[in-house]
Amino acid sequence: MSTRPLRADAARNYERIVSAAVVAFEEVGPEATLEQIAEQAGVSVMTLYRRFRNRDQLIQAVFDHLLATEIEPVVTARTDDPWQDLVDALATVTDVLVRRQAIHSLALEFQTFAGETARHFLHSMQHLLSRAIDAEAVRPELEVRDLVAVIVMTMATVHPGDPHGADRRRYLALLADGLRPSTTALPPPSSHEVPGPPVRGR
Repeated sequence: MSTRPLRADAARNYERIVSAAVVAFEEVGPEATLEQIAEQAGVSVMTLYRRFRNRDQLIQAVFDHLLATEIEPVVTARTDDPWQDLVDALATVTDVLVRRQAIHSLALEFQTFAGETARHFLHSMQHLLSRAIDAEAVRPELEVRDLVAVIVMTMATVHPGDPHGADRRRYLALLADGLRPSTTALPPPSSHEVPGPPVRGR
């Protein structure tokens, strides 16, 4: 996808399409068609295809929009309490992913957690983690991949019988407590790379 600045009308169409896609995926579900999204955005299908050559590109743009507008502002927030900043970021990410479950599922299915916006998010999380390590508020051997694992494990506790998220908050608190400094070091990870999302069906 081109990174050149968009003309004003093209930029407006881009925003309208992405915003319409967010609504469509949440209301209709993953089966929402590009035709439905174009109609909701008030643009022609040809206009949508000029900007997004396929469904995967649109899903990537929607996930980038989610990261940039609903997650990144909190992840980049700073107070004088590095520990609380880190925990708040973990809680916000899980809350947003729960609220946007349809988009989250699509992102996993189409392997979209690999774009520039996602890398920027991981960089912000690394900064939060480094501040907490420097403040001796967490284990010094922690890596960003550990924070991603905490988010994934917390998401695994989400279920329809808990609409208010009591279990999610309980187990996030339990997992976050494991980030605290300990006299016992963690075993080494298999890799220092942040693992990608699982491929559906494997």
